[in-house]
Amino acid sequence: MTRVTTVGGGIAGLAAALFLARRGHTVTVLERDAYRPGADLDADFRAWRRPGVPQAVQPHGLLAPVRTVLRAQAPDVYEAMLRRGARERNEMEWFTETVPVRPGDEDLVTVQARRIVLEAALHDAAHREPGVDVRLGEPAEGLLVERGGAVPRVTGVRTAAGRYDADLVLDAGGRRSPVPGWLAGAGCRDVAVENHRIGIAYFSRWYRLPPDGPRDPGRVKAGSVAAFAVGGVFPSDNGIFAVLLTVSTADPTRGALMDPEVFDRAARTFPAVAAWLALRPEPVSGVLAMGGLDNRWTALADAEGPVVTGLVGVGDATTHTNPTLGQGVSLALWAAQWVAGNAGAAADDPASFADAYHRWAGRRLRPWFDVQVATDRANEARLKNLGREPDRTPTGGVRGAADGEGGRESVREKAALSACSWEDPVVMRARARVRHLVETADRAYGTEEVRARLAVWLADHPDFTPGTDGPGRDEWESAVRTVRRPGVRPGSSTSPAGTPPR
Repeated sequence: MTRVTTVGGGIAGLAAALFLARRGHTVTVLERDAYRPGADLDADFRAWRRPGVPQAVQPHGLLAPVRTVLRAQAPDVYEAMLRRGARERNEMEWFTETVPVRPGDEDLVTVQARRIVLEAALHDAAHREPGVDVRLGEPAEGLLVERGGAVPRVTGVRTAAGRYDADLVLDAGGRRSPVPGWLAGAGCRDVAVENHRIGIAYFSRWYRLPPDGPRDPGRVKAGSVAAFAVGGVFPSDNGIFAVLLTVSTADPTRGALMDPEVFDRAARTFPAVAAWLALRPEPVSGVLAMGGLDNRWTALADAEGPVVTGLVGVGDATTHTNPTLGQGVSLALWAAQWVAGNAGAAADDPASFADAYHRWAGRRLRPWFDVQVATDRANEARLKNLGREPDRTPTGGVRGAADGEGGRESVREKAALSACSWEDPVVMRARARVRHLVETADRAYGTEEVRARLAVWLADHPDFTPGTDGPGRDEWESAVRTVRRPGVRPGSSTSPAGTPPR
């Protein structure tokens, strides 16, 4: 049995605690926030103020690993999410005709739910678990560090209430974790941090569908793309959905989107969003903004090996990715699963455990971090253009890392892959495997079968050229032009707290 203390009680910290306890370990979770969600999802979503977790109120599409990990490690948590209104959508359901099933298709499932649904289910399970002690409102204040060996070893955590000795400490403190600073203060070698600032801003708004109306508009894509913006829809739990508009932080019109009327008007210029808003939903939030985004990789190891033993990071404390591809929760649960499956070695051989974890993270997590970085660089460059030059990005979604730069023919082929996927189940399957972190784009799209299907599709569409289905710049600027209303300051919003874009 391993004694574990977790710094942070968000998704990564609670999931790791639960997975560990169910393998016989004892876990103490130290969380500075005293709020416990679960009594009322809507009230929790509105009332829980979390300035350190701005993404909590933003829309989520939980990728396949969330479902597969939870069903393997904590099936009761997943069942609780479904009872609370989460919905499953298999990517292959896009096709109205029956598609021949292949192994793995059953796992290409997006879990449609607000983040609060997962958090409430995790809190309930963790508080019930005998081996987990969740201490809400008790923040960690520092680490207990032994310096007798070649590499310092963390042996516990201290708080204002006392000390918690541990065989293993997990840093689940999120993207603003204080742990790297504590390690520096203890004389450890510097933590390796790689940071990429992203010039993209997100604006979202939540809506509730009428109880006596349809739950969706039918066979409609999840998003539409303009040369300078993306408009997407995130169906969630209990008849609630979110609309998300993504623009460059250099776009001079972005501030106007904080006005709910302007936001709705701009959102309707995207066909995919307009189809949902035509269902006459009731807005249930103001406009929520998030900007100042980074992709950050934090490694508690360098070329010499681990900078410390007895401590590893999970979740955003290790790999923080901005929400474009929706990877964050999946990567956090993968890390929690690995730690739980290997924690027995942490007490007996902490150096080997730390080294094995960092090697695993480099193989399993780092490739998807790199995909996110490349994707965001391409998206930032495209959106920053503001539609002034012809756009050559593939239609149907934000540009992926595998798109590369290439020439005209390369761009045409990649746009064709996107368009073809909505008509050909084989190509859609490849697209879904990329989306759900099963395979990277080069592997999924590089098979002989996919290449042959694309060749047939291009032969059937000889005049195909890349394009976008969103608004032109003139239409957009007309939509976001703010009209002064009595008693309303342009750009004002009654939205819950979010991080304003920078």
